Amino acid sequence: MTGRDDERGTLFPSRLPEFHRVPAPPAAAYAVRWIWIPQWDLAPGEESRQEILPFPAGNLVIESEGSMLVGPPTRRSERVLRGRGWAVGALLRPAAQPALLGSPSELRDRAIPLTAPGAEELRDRVDRAMTAPAADGTARRAAAAALLIEWITDRVPAPARGSDAALANRLAALVEDPSLTRVEQLAERMHVSVRSLQRLADRFLGVPPLALIRRRRLQEAAQRLRDDPEVRIADLATELGYADHAHFTGDFVAVLGRTPSDYRRAAADAEPG
Repeated sequence: MTGRDDERGTLFPSRLPEFHRVPAPPAAAYAVRWIWIPQWDLAPGEESRQEILPFPAGNLVIESEGSMLVGPPTRRSERVLRGRGWAVGALLRPAAQPALLGSPSELRDRAIPLTAPGAEELRDRVDRAMTAPAADGTARRAAAAALLIEWITDRVPAPARGSDAALANRLAALVEDPSLTRVEQLAERMHVSVRSLQRLADRFLGVPPLALIRRRRLQEAAQRLRDDPEVRIADLATELGYADHAHFTGDFVAVLGRTPSDYRRAAADAEPG
């Protein structure tokens, strides 16, 4: 891991064999939030179970065996790693999603093969970058990230100022503000109606604005429960803008599949030592 913020969305960071996030350069930030790169090399018979609360956005993912477009997720995901491998994924900004995913809402919780022209060449080039024998790990990851960013930005033009695509990127950025806990607050900050905000989110993100707020709050909640085992769940619910403990626990169970207390115990048990 490259820093505490990198653990957001990863429910059990200590289980990760190796994980890196490479920020997109400023010139590509309109299309890509960051490049994420897990790598693993496990002994025969060993496995690493990864549980993720993903950011509610689409991804373009390259692996040694193929490439895929992953639609915006609405729930926790899980994957079991075995053997040796890697992945190079781009977390997409809203402005990039219609161009690459088509209708993000139709691809919600789904993944499809990347079949666009140049996709096979992209996979081959990323594979060569990730396995280059003369380069160290940092250089391999930087080269692979650059290839993926170049491919995306060649196909996704920068949005014009004031365009719907630019507004969708602003929406996704505003959701990160912890003081915004209601859709009405988002609409007021963006100077649009709630209905206009909902249409914008459906077209460019594939999930409703309320789901964006809920995902950010639950990611924060999971990280707080890991970092501060003594925090009272009722106090955490209040800090995150929930009406009460019961509403917070209901959201947590619906998305993560366990109560906050159960998750805190599982996170503590997963820590080494």
